[in-house]
Amino acid sequence: MKVIMLGNDTKEEIEKRLQIVASAGVLSRSDGTVTQVIESHNDYETNLKIVKAVVGFGHKSITEHDYLVFALEDVTPIVEQFIIGYRLTSFTIKSRRNVDFRNVGFYVPDFKDEVGDVLANNRELKQVYREYMQSLFNKYGDLVDESLPIEDCRYILPYSYHSNIIMGCDANELANMVSDMLYGKISKITEIKKLGEKLFDLIREYVPYLAAPIEKESKNSAYGDFLAFLENELAKVNAPKARLLDKVYMVDYTKDADIKVLVSAIMGRFQLTYDESIKVLNQLIQSDESIKNNIIQGIILSKQQRELEQVIYTFQAPISLAVLTHITRHRMHSLIVPEFTTFDLKNYVTPDSILARHKAEFDEIFEKNVEMREKFSQMGVRDEDLVYFLLSGNACNITTTMNARTLEWISRMRCCNKAQWEIRGLVNQMVAYAKGVSPLIGEGLGATCDVFGYCPEGKDSCKNRGVVIKPKKNNVN
Repeated sequence: MKVIMLGNDTKEEIEKRLQIVASAGVLSRSDGTVTQVIESHNDYETNLKIVKAVVGFGHKSITEHDYLVFALEDVTPIVEQFIIGYRLTSFTIKSRRNVDFRNVGFYVPDFKDEVGDVLANNRELKQVYREYMQSLFNKYGDLVDESLPIEDCRYILPYSYHSNIIMGCDANELANMVSDMLYGKISKITEIKKLGEKLFDLIREYVPYLAAPIEKESKNSAYGDFLAFLENELAKVNAPKARLLDKVYMVDYTKDADIKVLVSAIMGRFQLTYDESIKVLNQLIQSDESIKNNIIQGIILSKQQRELEQVIYTFQAPISLAVLTHITRHRMHSLIVPEFTTFDLKNYVTPDSILARHKAEFDEIFEKNVEMREKFSQMGVRDEDLVYFLLSGNACNITTTMNARTLEWISRMRCCNKAQWEIRGLVNQMVAYAKGVSPLIGEGLGATCDVFGYCPEGKDSCKNRGVVIKPKKNNVN
């Protein structure tokens, strides 16, 4: 693993960044314009004291004006999924849909017991682990060599493979992330904690005002597991065993979502009360039924679309690890994903291309993987070191709540024929549910070609509509 800070690390850059953060800390109580305040705070040591004091009082928002970018080399998708879960991070990741991963290498942990001590037979376990992981990469390579789609072959890649990431975030989000890596429950995964330590070393050198707040988090009682009692409680009521869902289910949604969106447009534009807006809308509909479609089309064509944010949908869906990041990376929704240590390795998704030619072999790979994980578990290896036995095809149930605007954006990206087939299938199901309960909003859901009649992919278009039409300026969404 290698962690490199990309820029903003020279003496001049560090001092300038600190100057901006310190100025933000005193701006609300200073005379003069913002540029005058910044110009008057040009002493590094004084600025450092100011920022430490303000942050020490709990006013951490000023650190959001400090932005850092890092290169993370040879980390696993365990790390990848963890950091993508932070809503305010930015990231670019090497694609497993387009790149052959057979030679990227893989992570080998030190195998520890439940209390965190390295097992006496660690060396032997690591050798068995290496040989087993290499066999999976070899099998992956064989499938790729058969000209099967790379995006389907990756379903047997173990979660030990090396990923490479460019990650950017503001200093406040960085502090939250590093604190969780060092002191949270996730810190029991050695790789995560090691990444936290490397980032903390860079923070001490290049973002010194963050060091004390992060160290203070080590005493944060919120890192305790306050829901652990549920294990015993569920046993008392004879709760059913967990099972992988067979499709997407809509758990909840805003009732009369179409009407609420239409009413919100009237409320926002004319500053009427909710009751007044309902009355006005009904009068408009009585005069011209098409007014509903005209309003919704106006909202769909708008760039802001705040009206769509007034209604929500909640879904539960089965999803493989291979495409979990495809849904996680859409920031503006509330996503619940089970912990890696709780996955049932018997649950997995099989691509159609594999079903046609290698189903028995594919099933055997996943069955053997369950056996290997159990073998290591019986030898005393803790759950946190067993997460690398997860295969990309292993699946879990996720729950997510999103507003209509977020669903609209996700549908643009994921209903497209160029989207990965599994996530496209899941989002198409979500869209179908939403259209069923809110048909007007549903007119704005789907791939760009379906909603607007053009494809933004240019020469890469799937030609779904026969021609590629350049978007009109007033159709930009």
